[in-house]
Amino acid sequence: MRELFGTDGVRGRANTHPMTAEVALRLGAAAGRFFRRDGNDHRVVIGKDTRRSGYMLENALTAGLTSTGMNVFLLGPVPTPAVGYLTRSMRADLGVMISASHNPHHDNGIKFFGPDGFKLSDEAEAEIEDILNGDIRLSLPENIGSARRIDDGRGRYVEFAKTTFPRQLRLDGLKVVIDCAHGAAYRTAPEVLWELGADLVPLGVEPNGININDGCGSTHTELAARTIRETGADMGICLDGDADRVMILDETGAVADGDQIMALFADRWAAEERLAGRTLVATVMSNLGLERYLAERDIALHRAAVGDRYVVDAMREGGFNLGGEQSGHIVMTDYTTTGDGLVAGLQFLAEMVRTDQPASALMRQFEPCPQQLRNVRYAPGADPLGSAAVQSAIAEGEARLAAGGRLLIRKSGTEPLIRVMGECEDEALLAAVIDEIVARVEAAASAPA
Repeated sequence: MRELFGTDGVRGRANTHPMTAEVALRLGAAAGRFFRRDGNDHRVVIGKDTRRSGYMLENALTAGLTSTGMNVFLLGPVPTPAVGYLTRSMRADLGVMISASHNPHHDNGIKFFGPDGFKLSDEAEAEIEDILNGDIRLSLPENIGSARRIDDGRGRYVEFAKTTFPRQLRLDGLKVVIDCAHGAAYRTAPEVLWELGADLVPLGVEPNGININDGCGSTHTELAARTIRETGADMGICLDGDADRVMILDETGAVADGDQIMALFADRWAAEERLAGRTLVATVMSNLGLERYLAERDIALHRAAVGDRYVVDAMREGGFNLGGEQSGHIVMTDYTTTGDGLVAGLQFLAEMVRTDQPASALMRQFEPCPQQLRNVRYAPGADPLGSAAVQSAIAEGEARLAAGGRLLIRKSGTEPLIRVMGECEDEALLAAVIDEIVARVEAAASAPA
């Protein structure tokens, strides 16, 4: 049973359960025991972002993994997609990324990748939890694993990322604002773009352990937008703390979310007959406007549960090669095994070069259906969605929107939040429905247990 693992690995506030050194040590030992195979060389690669708590968790995980005979290769700060790539490239049994993605510095998380470079299934995570909750069998003294730093992990990923950009194209003459959120790609992304010829304006490249995602990156695009306007840049790429998601900005500072980026790529790939199954995989959060845009082009939209891991699962099951989330995870399995903000940015730049069009002409592929998303925080142990008043408000809201819109109310898999999302062409009606549901959820969240 999965209780420790959420939508994207294990996540929480650093030095608070489950993000403690003690839990990380046992989690590493349990994962090591789960992945050990016959033979003498049992490898695991560990990457991290730039949070101060990453040092603590890295050491604890290393102790747990080596205690069960795993040999640990420490990559240091690298993007999450680099861990997926290097797990497979280095023939490792397991990959680990220490990151809480777009969350503030006081949070952290642990994500696991299998030997194929893809994130673990729910079933594998449940088995690791079962091992963790039991008596973990440790290795004999002579079989304890070793640990060492890998100095060229970042360089290997830089070379890989460049191969995803068409070889006949260059970025000469393009001024690009790259915001790395003081996170895992603070060196990687600028290196790749500079080597491909771009004129760079770097932001968020001075991590200090506590400034990750702080007023910058994919969740705070205002700084990049202002910088674009001040410097006359052609576009901007805003990554999050572990660089697995991206927001694209045009020459005016306007923002394109993941839905618009996926629409561009799906249309282009379908025209080139390389969109597998003429299908895009997105989530239940993606805008109705995207669905209508694709239908007009005879491209199917397959909706998966929220979380890039579930998008990838649906892609692998259906044999599809393009998917992602509105939040900016763009997954292209022709290149990567998980969301990769830098590679997605490179594909957008390639379209700019290939078509000789400005970013503004490419990033507004469809008119979004009016959408509202509100978040309501709740106390641990509370269950606002179990409230009869909340359920009644949801049913009433669905009836009011009827065929002209839709509602999606769910718990976040990474934070103690209820996410209330609705879409409808009638914005006044949508606002009224959302306000009522949010009010009921807030009342239920604050009610005594």
